[in-house]
Amino acid sequence: MALTDVYNPKQIDVLKATIKTDWFITLLHGAKRSGKTKINNDLFLFELRRVRKIADQEGVKEPMYILAGVSSATIQKNVLQELYNTYNIEPKFDKHGNFRLFGVKVVQAYTGNVGGVKSIRGMTAYGAYVNEASLAVQSVFGEIVSRCSGTGARILADTNPDNPEHWLKKEYIDNLSETIQSFHFELDDNTFLSDRYRQNIKDATPSGMFYDRDIKGLWVSAEGVVYQDFDANKHYIQSSDLPQLCTFYCGVDWGYEHWGSIVVIGESDDGAAYLIEEHASQFEEIDYWVDIAKGIQERYGSRVPFYCDSARPEHVARFQREHIRAFNADKARLSGVEAVAKRFKTNSLLVCRDKVSKFRDEIYQYVWNKKSGEPIKQYDDVLDALRYAIYTHHKPKARAKGFKGGL
Repeated sequence: MALTDVYNPKQIDVLKATIKTDWFITLLHGAKRSGKTKINNDLFLFELRRVRKIADQEGVKEPMYILAGVSSATIQKNVLQELYNTYNIEPKFDKHGNFRLFGVKVVQAYTGNVGGVKSIRGMTAYGAYVNEASLAVQSVFGEIVSRCSGTGARILADTNPDNPEHWLKKEYIDNLSETIQSFHFELDDNTFLSDRYRQNIKDATPSGMFYDRDIKGLWVSAEGVVYQDFDANKHYIQSSDLPQLCTFYCGVDWGYEHWGSIVVIGESDDGAAYLIEEHASQFEEIDYWVDIAKGIQERYGSRVPFYCDSARPEHVARFQREHIRAFNADKARLSGVEAVAKRFKTNSLLVCRDKVSKFRDEIYQYVWNKKSGEPIKQYDDVLDALRYAIYTHHKPKARAKGFKGGL
């Protein structure tokens, strides 16, 4: 079997540069699905064997190596499950969540919060593999680097891009040296993906920041209108032109001085979503919103779910006491915005123009904050409710959490 049967050209470049030269940190960064994690998983195995040889030369019985990720779930999904699927490697964990592989003790560390480094404090590591490095807390990443003080210790890391001011880019990727190297990946570097699949991904990826990061693998700032692909000529319809709808769900953004809103989404058999009702108002108490929700139940059924802003738990609880199926929404902003933007890009989210008012103002004034890389918290009341509904409803097991009221 030739090397080209296993790796694409960009992966082969990485393989040659990491095996034939010495280095301290190697960073793979770029687009999703571009092959970064695949080559790093294989290099992780190579590094463990290399560490075992160094330990044998030094007479070290059990050298230690750090395997790091945002959480145990991400390590399992991105690294360990892939190693099992590819090589049938199935580690046996001790009571601390660590395991032995190729004669090396692999210690897991979680980079999503500062408490995740408890497992590696005080240890001398012969190397580390950091998955999704841009999501790591900076001090945690720094602690991992400082722990890699064993003879010949080296650090592998991979990441999707973030904003160009991110510490990982400024302090590592932009400061390459003889001991720090990086490799940039684009989607098209993964030649094992079919041309058809890559084109479909490109066609479905929202324009602007999402496209530049997810397809081109660039560290770019967001700018301009958030939903760049919204086109009034394509995405507005009249309620009289609605197809037969089979599924209904709602998003709720609580408000008082700023606008509160409830939106109703209906979906057709082909999965297209339609914004069919908008309720937005200021200076209203919870009784008002209960009445709105009960009216929606009368029109679309008592089991219609309401995905609510969790910032007002007392309001969520009130809905539940009123036998309204209220759930805490998943409020992940960028992921939620991307889910809505993707539907506009693929023309699978349409808006009944005669049933919305505030949406028509917000859609063109909801803009990015260039410094933070997130939407500015203005002109977002109806759009937040829309995001809560679309993103939460389509997440696995989303509807299994949060509802306590009996029906």
